[in-house]
Amino acid sequence: MAELNFDKVLASLKLRLNEIVDEAEFDDVLKEYTGKDSLLSVERKKLSTLSKDDKKTYGEKLNNVNNSITSNIKKAEQEFINKKYTSLENEENEDITIDWITRSGTHRHVISQVMDEVVEIFASIGYKVAFGPEVETSWHNFDALNTPDWHPARYESDTLYTDHNLETLLRTQTSTVQIRHMENNDPPVYIVAPGRVFRSDQLDATHSPVFHQLEGLAIDKNLKFTDLKGTLEYFVKQFFGENIETKFIPHFFPFTEPSAEVLVKWNNGEWLEILGCGMVDPNVLDHVGYSKEYQGFAWGVGIERLAMLKYQIDHIKNFYENDLRFLEQF
Repeated sequence: MAELNFDKVLASLKLRLNEIVDEAEFDDVLKEYTGKDSLLSVERKKLSTLSKDDKKTYGEKLNNVNNSITSNIKKAEQEFINKKYTSLENEENEDITIDWITRSGTHRHVISQVMDEVVEIFASIGYKVAFGPEVETSWHNFDALNTPDWHPARYESDTLYTDHNLETLLRTQTSTVQIRHMENNDPPVYIVAPGRVFRSDQLDATHSPVFHQLEGLAIDKNLKFTDLKGTLEYFVKQFFGENIETKFIPHFFPFTEPSAEVLVKWNNGEWLEILGCGMVDPNVLDHVGYSKEYQGFAWGVGIERLAMLKYQIDHIKNFYENDLRFLEQF
């Protein structure tokens, strides 16, 4: 039985596909090569005249050729469409906000850079990193941290609650991570807790309802305020430079006693507050079940505050506006 030269059919198809100039032609080509008037259709009509074995063998060959034709047409159509729209993008719809020429890559946001730098400083003296949830319980955020019911920080005007019972909230500080870590780990403890926190603050030059903190905690036997002072002076000099001056002034925090604020002396001679700290209140250690032989210290620092001071940034909103002219400076 004389068979159709399928190699010539496929070669003819490729030539025909290369001549297409309009997307609608692909349907015409499909009908031309597989429709009722095509050579394949003519060959299928011959199957009824063949023996059972020949019919099976030739029928399979016709099906394979049909599949190959269909596959080649679909592939060519997709390539035609891709080329068409790529050409349109280049000629008519160029996005002027995209740099099509240079490949400068990306880098970490200034907040992430400062956060990483602070973490690395404390990691260099043995502190590990701990994390916790942003939606917290009032117990972890306030009660366990020795903050009484009447404290102003618990008012709805200061804290963003997520329920009507005031039992869950968006954490106002990463001190919650310290509590969770102590609940699940025996002392000694040396951790830093970086993360995002939330407060019901109006946006101004130095305040935002969403910002970033890093809090630290050290719990061990025989830790003193002098250990806290030495740790934070080391951090300040590593971050701002060896010539920076610091001083500690008394302050009040519910979860530390005694408490202090740390100030640095700026270039113009002005003293600027950068963080709060203190010895962990014994009530906090009682809440997590630590024995009285342990004591320690804690501190908390705003990452935006550090970045604004180090890079002389005048408004906190600059961090969040995604202005490339600002971000590419860091």
